[in-house]
Formats: sequence, structure tokens, C-alpha cells
Amino acid sequence: MGKEAADVKLCLVVDDSRVVRKVARRILEDLGFEVAEAGDGVEALAWVRTTLPDVVLLDWNMPVMNGLEFLRQLRREPGGEAPRVVFCSVENDLDRIREALDHGANEYIMKPFDGDIVASKLALAGLL
Repeated sequence: MGKEAADVKLCLVVDDSRVVRKVARRILEDLGFEVAEAGDGVEALAWVRTTLPDVVLLDWNMPVMNGLEFLRQLRREPGGEAPRVVFCSVENDLDRIREALDHGANEYIMKPFDGDIVASKLALAGLL
């Protein structure tokens, strides 16, 4: 593996919508990220316990374990403070957004999103 491969950042996309995961994957791969996917917070937690991503693109409303519950749990995991977390949700209530940021989210993206929005938020989070 060359140095370039070691510099590739890993993004875990956590969303119960396969379509949203597919769109996010395309955008992130175009930005040079390696991408992994999870359909809910429990699946995402299992994932981070084996491989800690550089960034998590996280939906709020999901079955089994929602985004906020996952975020709280992630931050308690060994090394769990390291990944940048970008919430990506239809939640647009300021109190909910503040709650996400208070619990350790780094940035917040409203759905629907596009490549420019994702790139700008990842840049703000120090990942581009």
C-alpha cells in the first residue's frame, strides 16, 4: 500500500435510506473518501468498534437506534471522540440542531443535500 492509500479518509454513512446512502457514497467517493455504510445506529456502532472512521455522516431519524443515541454511544467508545460527526437530517428545529452539536456533532447538513454542501461542511470540519 502506497502513501496515497494511507492518506485516504474513511467515511461511515449511517442512514436507513438506501437511496440516501447511495447518493452520499457517490458524493464522498468523488471527494476522495473511502465509504462504508450502515442502515441504523446499532449497525454503525458494530462497525466503529472494528474500524474507527475519520468521519461519520449521520441521519437522525432511524429505526433500532437513532442518530443522537448512536452519537452519545460513539463518544463513550475507546477512541470515539476522534471521528468527526456530521449530522445529515430533515430535522430543522434549532433546538434539535443545538442538541446534536451539544452531544458532540461537529457539523449539521439539512436534507436534501448536494455535493457542494457536503464538501463545504467537510471542509469546515477540517476534513478537506
